[in-house]
Amino acid sequence: MGGVTPFSATDYPGKLSAVVFVQGCPWRCHYCHNPHLQPRATRQPVAWARFFDLLQRRSGLIDAVVFSGGEPTLDPALPAAMAEVRRMGFLVGLHSGGIYPARFAEALKLADWVGLDIKTNFDDYETITAVAGSGAPAREALTMLLDSGVAYECRTTLHPSLHTDAQVTELAHKIAAMGVRHYALQCFRMEGTKDHQLAGHLPADYPDTALMAQLRQLFDTLIVRKAD
Repeated sequence: MGGVTPFSATDYPGKLSAVVFVQGCPWRCHYCHNPHLQPRATRQPVAWARFFDLLQRRSGLIDAVVFSGGEPTLDPALPAAMAEVRRMGFLVGLHSGGIYPARFAEALKLADWVGLDIKTNFDDYETITAVAGSGAPAREALTMLLDSGVAYECRTTLHPSLHTDAQVTELAHKIAAMGVRHYALQCFRMEGTKDHQLAGHLPADYPDTALMAQLRQLFDTLIVRKAD
């Protein structure tokens, strides 16, 4: 694994959690704030055994463990790690881009909550990920998630140079029609990213308040997370 945050109040809804960052991701999203986790290192900075020792010491202090990345489903050890976390009595959360639908399906069986990234309209995914055809597995993973009954949040990271208001509106309508009821729009954060063309402060009124009011009518919950 690529690293651990031993305490977080924001990565699992309503719960205190530890977050494990799994090394490796084949996509190259322009706004990624963990680019150091993209390469799949042969020697991982943190061993799973060390992580489980940490969890033993956190028992009673946290409620959940969230597997993030990178893309956690890239790691073949993920299902066993999730099962061990569950055996230890913690809730299990998963952050994923849905890159590997078959592996995502296996992880879903062990997850109590999933945060699924929806980058943009599925036909336009390459503009964000720099990988051709990347929207197809993401769409498949979303369908699996909605069919699973697992608690979830779908979320899209926004930047005005990557998403027009029309694209955001189209995406929101499409995923609402697929059955998404819980959606979050989160503004780009410069922290960690290597794409300096996205640098600079976002406008104070971004995303547009009137647009967000319209989109709220499509979902049971719509959260807007402003940049810090």
